[in-house]
Amino acid sequence: MDTERGSERVVAPTSRTRARRGAGRARKLTLLGCAAALLAGCASMPDSGEVTAVDQSPRSEGDSQVRVYGVPPQDGAQPTNIVRSFLDATTSDEADFRTATQYLAKSAKRTWRPFQVTKVLQERPKPEPKVQPNREDVNGYTVTLSGSQVASVDDHHAYTPQEKPYRQTIHLIKEEGQWRIDRLPDGLVLGLSDFQRIYRSVNKYYFASYNSESEEPKASRNVLVADPVYLRQRIKPITASVEALLSGPTDWLNQVTTSEFPRGTRLAAHDLALDDSNALRVKLSKAAVNTDTTQCKRMAAQLFFTVQDMTRASKISEVELQDDGGNSLCVLSQDQAERDFAPPQRTGRTPKEYFIDADHKVVAMSDSATEPTPVRGPFGTGSTPLRSVAISRGENAAAGVSNDGRSLYVAAMEDGVERGGALLTSTGSAKHADEGLTAPSWDGLGDLWIADRDAHGSRLLRIREGKGDPEEVAVPGLGGRRIKAIKVAADGIRIAVLVEDKGRTTLQLGRVERNGSSAHPVLSVQELRPIAPQLEDVVAASWAGGSRLVVVGRESGGVQQMQFMETDGSASNAQTLPGVNGVKAVAASEDETRPLIADATEGIVRLPPDANWKTVAKDGTAPVYPG
Repeated sequence: MDTERGSERVVAPTSRTRARRGAGRARKLTLLGCAAALLAGCASMPDSGEVTAVDQSPRSEGDSQVRVYGVPPQDGAQPTNIVRSFLDATTSDEADFRTATQYLAKSAKRTWRPFQVTKVLQERPKPEPKVQPNREDVNGYTVTLSGSQVASVDDHHAYTPQEKPYRQTIHLIKEEGQWRIDRLPDGLVLGLSDFQRIYRSVNKYYFASYNSESEEPKASRNVLVADPVYLRQRIKPITASVEALLSGPTDWLNQVTTSEFPRGTRLAAHDLALDDSNALRVKLSKAAVNTDTTQCKRMAAQLFFTVQDMTRASKISEVELQDDGGNSLCVLSQDQAERDFAPPQRTGRTPKEYFIDADHKVVAMSDSATEPTPVRGPFGTGSTPLRSVAISRGENAAAGVSNDGRSLYVAAMEDGVERGGALLTSTGSAKHADEGLTAPSWDGLGDLWIADRDAHGSRLLRIREGKGDPEEVAVPGLGGRRIKAIKVAADGIRIAVLVEDKGRTTLQLGRVERNGSSAHPVLSVQELRPIAPQLEDVVAASWAGGSRLVVVGRESGGVQQMQFMETDGSASNAQTLPGVNGVKAVAASEDETRPLIADATEGIVRLPPDANWKTVAKDGTAPVYPG
């Protein structure tokens, strides 16, 4: 197996690859070292001279990893081994699958489309010869691929969990005396470990489109929404992320986001990289030339945050957009991008942590505080016992649900303010803890969201700016299922919903659409999709980044676990979380640097980065961050 770092070419093993003799697996494996390098055909190694330290230039995460290349088919290889070696070659780090196509017959080389879809299986697919040879196909051979599919990635790089059996056939013929594949499914089929090595989740960024409410002052034109996709992380990663951005939002987000790049905009140069000052210069096709400065800066902002997500190890200093002749269209510095276009979860302030203490007070914790302190305003006095609370993202107002689950109150977090009457009263009896009003949730537009539940159903409501009459929000995909909890994203475009159905609680993500007129907007939550499909019983969830949630639940017959999940339903590559007993509620900040807080058996507990859970208060409930 050859490996490559930057311009170097070395030979190194990985834990997954092993040498196979004859027509076995398409890998070459040698030991790292001078002798191995010479055997692999590298230049001769020097045997004298000084040892000199070499500074490693900053590279993206993908550039520093071992690279895998396949080997061509061997003469006389039998059909099953041809298929096995072809599958190995499709896991290589070749941009055009040049080696893999050597296993194809001439007709298949012209028609095979490897990027149409990627099927992800729990294990690598097992090639098996067809049990009963086809008597009418005496010159051909059929091999069956089987496995357990867990997900698929479409041609727009969007990931979708799909648990089902996988079974496909590959047909081979003899061409010039050698077995070659002439019929096969389009796309790739990979084992989960290969997929995780080859691909990486990256956020593209598009501007939120509020449609009927777009003219309201609260609906800023600069709200960026994260759209996660999976890209090959060692094949021109920056170029790949920009090309994915230019292709437009994924189907699921397309209805509620927009791109500033004019339709048909393409790259005019396809080898993008950060220069020595960590600046990114991007040449665009003629479609982008006639944009004005404002639109150009917004295009640059989309590029800045998309590429920054791909090159997390290196901070981008600026983005310059150029025409195909290299003339500058506009420049966006890092400071400008962070100040004017940062996604709404990145507010620039350090949010506090909040919970309800044993005396019914809403209290706050900051990094510098040793003890929680009551918040200003009526909710900090303990005179109104609350079941749940939500703090506005500006941390100047709070919404609380009464201890009986019947009433919703909203109050300013200011001294001397009196609590007003109930803004909303549940229509149900609220006899049980999972009936009545859910915990409320604020979006970044200042609107308050809540669900009203009874034993048989539920309804989702929005209260504009936390005052006025509640507006019912349709959830057509809910059917006969019941909402148990909600958490709206900062952008107001996405909402996480805990849905109960026949005793099972799952986590679903919905898209908030705003239709109707500006005078009478009509809101609905469309296309609910599962976030953690492997969990049978989800207890709690909270937004933990632009496209990430922290989820508490258990698999069928398993123990409770806490993990990060991406909004497309894939497992996050964030760190594994240490266990904590009996979690009933969890809160995360969309600022990913902030600690997790949870209501657990030990009380209110806190998980700082790179540390273990620590108890904040032995008695308390309803931990939250602003939002």
